[in-house]
Amino acid sequence: MTRTTIPSLSRFYPAVIRVPVVAFACSLLLATTACRVGPKYTKPIVPTYQAPENGQPGTATDAYKETDPNWQQAQPADATLRGDWWTLFQSPELSLLEVRAAIQNQDILTYAARLDEARAQIGIQASARYPTLGTQTSTQGLRDSQSRPYFSAQNVNNGVADLQFPISLSYEVDLFGAIRRHIDVAKEETQASAADLQNVQLTIQTELAMDYFELRADDAQAALLEETIKDYQEALRITTNRFNGGIVNESDVFQAKTQLQAAIVQLQDVGVSRARFEHAIAVLIGQPPNTLTIPVQPLATTPPQIPVSLPSQLIERRPDIAAAERRTAEANEQIGIARAAYFPSLNLAASAGIEANSLSNFFSANNIIYSLGPVLGYTFLDGGLRKATTQATIATFQAQAATYKSTTLDAFQQVEDNLAALRILAAEADQQRAATQAAQGAQTIFNNRYVGGLDTYLQVVTAQQTSLTNERNDIDILRRRMDASVLLIKALGGGWSTTNLPQYESVPTP
Repeated sequence: MTRTTIPSLSRFYPAVIRVPVVAFACSLLLATTACRVGPKYTKPIVPTYQAPENGQPGTATDAYKETDPNWQQAQPADATLRGDWWTLFQSPELSLLEVRAAIQNQDILTYAARLDEARAQIGIQASARYPTLGTQTSTQGLRDSQSRPYFSAQNVNNGVADLQFPISLSYEVDLFGAIRRHIDVAKEETQASAADLQNVQLTIQTELAMDYFELRADDAQAALLEETIKDYQEALRITTNRFNGGIVNESDVFQAKTQLQAAIVQLQDVGVSRARFEHAIAVLIGQPPNTLTIPVQPLATTPPQIPVSLPSQLIERRPDIAAAERRTAEANEQIGIARAAYFPSLNLAASAGIEANSLSNFFSANNIIYSLGPVLGYTFLDGGLRKATTQATIATFQAQAATYKSTTLDAFQQVEDNLAALRILAAEADQQRAATQAAQGAQTIFNNRYVGGLDTYLQVVTAQQTSLTNERNDIDILRRRMDASVLLIKALGGGWSTTNLPQYESVPTP
């Protein structure tokens, strides 16, 4: 029996095999000395509200322009606002609605899905750091045409089998950091998406709170108008009796009827407004409007004290600012990716397998095939594509940096606006309360003088209208104060912080 020994591959290819191996080793050496081209990211500087360089309080940059007795500066123990900020209003019903909105609102669920998609992109981009290993096994029959051009008829075959079992390995060396920057882009977009999710949740929940207080204000307006209608009905009864007794003219009766009907119309308008807010709340908590009924409860609360962080801390508290900053970092990575295109690319490729024309000799050493060696690519001429691409990425970075600064300035404005609104509305509420008391006193006097025959009913009607208008203004100012409180909480970030973002480290340069 003859024993067959499979010889080494170098015996079949003594000269060819050594060159690719040396080249492969050199390529690995290059891979270990890879660098990253492109600018290093620095967070853009916001033009105002920077923390004092000496870290000492007392300068114009460590306090807001507006002040108000209704808010207090947060102390370290307060941790400023917390995520469940709506508990400040001490309304169990509002708290239940806010929790349901966070779970069931469709916009929030949409952004949650986008965050999951962004997380998956990290894995997609990170896969480029590893070799690709695969196979394309095939079996087929081949026959040459006898009439094929430049082909000898003597070499024609009547059909042969071709069995292939190759295994291929490829790996792109990240010489200049393009792959690493793509991974960092995916990580930064994930952080931006997480901030987007928090921002839309904050927006939905503040909108819900505002709609809730609008609805409660409508309940208060309705309660006031119902009491007013009862008073006007009594006034109409008295005026009708006085007319029947020949004491007053019929015009007084018509004026009383007009006053009553006008109040009824106003009550109907309030009902339309309340229904609209109730339907809006239903949609915000993710359910059909016809399935939600909120019991009547007039607004009778006051704005809470809101802990306000320093302006220098606001940048770390707002999710929309965080999202804009992370996308600025993304744009910086794109500059590096564009600049990496100016440099060569290196791909390490290896392939080995077996090719035979039948299964009987499939495992013969003579059927082993392989290829091994690096592929170095470089573009010499591209018609200005790389230059234009780089210029475009730089412009995108500048635009995103401006968006980040603009978002930050808008945040400062929103805080200042609502601090001012709370301060001014608090004073306005006191002034309006005094005006309402004066109007009610005047109404009582004119009504008594009318009964005594000293004044006309027109003066009573005017006093009633003035009193009702001022009482409705009381409720409206309270509603505006509650809205301003909610908007101030939103402007401060609702208790969120950049520490809540997913934390990723930049892919290091070897």
